Amino acid sequence: MSHTQIFLEPRTRQLYVDVLNLLNESGIPYLVGGAYALAQYSGIERHTKDLDLFVLKEDAEDVLRLFAKEGYKTEMTFSHWLGKIFKGDQFIDIIFSSGNAIADVDEEWFEHAPEAEVFGVKVKLSPPEEMIWSKAFIMERERFDGADVAHIIQACADTLDWDRLLRRFGAHWKVLLTHLLLFGYIYPAEQNKIPGWVLKPLLHRVENDATTVIEEEEPLCQGTCLSREQYLFDVERRGYADGRLEPRGKMSAAEIDHWTIAIDSSKH
Repeated sequence: MSHTQIFLEPRTRQLYVDVLNLLNESGIPYLVGGAYALAQYSGIERHTKDLDLFVLKEDAEDVLRLFAKEGYKTEMTFSHWLGKIFKGDQFIDIIFSSGNAIADVDEEWFEHAPEAEVFGVKVKLSPPEEMIWSKAFIMERERFDGADVAHIIQACADTLDWDRLLRRFGAHWKVLLTHLLLFGYIYPAEQNKIPGWVLKPLLHRVENDATTVIEEEEPLCQGTCLSREQYLFDVERRGYADGRLEPRGKMSAAEIDHWTIAIDSSKH
């Protein structure tokens, strides 16, 4: 894959090159994701405020220590998914899961990662399947990654590992189906890019669900897996169980509280 031509200020570009080279020298496995991977897959280039690097959870602290030794400021911003590396007013995200703790970075990300060049540095990219998986759940008022999902499908449908994608979503298959249906709406003439053997069983599940009575001790809201803010009323005021919370989800109450408290500061 070719080097992306996204324009950056020289100092930002140099920071990213330095970070990528240091990681390459360290031998710690990492993947480039975010806007730079999207540009490689879809050809869509956009300005971005940071560089997203994906690592295994067990390597995240090692990455932060590596850069701290080199004089960078570092922090484990959220213990369930995100650390950061700072140089002045610039930063790099070190990602090892997703904000809802669903899309954990595991060895399969690396097994299927294509090679590329980003800013002239040889790297590996987050696979398109895992990008779809992690981006599909981002449905905030201020940010919706559905267009990224559609563009990745549009560009990569012929080579996607649909079996792996279905397995990644697992019990959250309705989120995948939602994006597949939106894809057919967005690109009517290209909806046949979604294999029938993928779409039809998912639609059949919807039919089955329509006639299935779900009995639970308390009502469940999984909207919190899509937006950390917009469904707080349901779990805080209306008595719904939070779909992120263990044992249904993978987040502890303390992690949810920390992630929620940070909402206001993230908007400034």
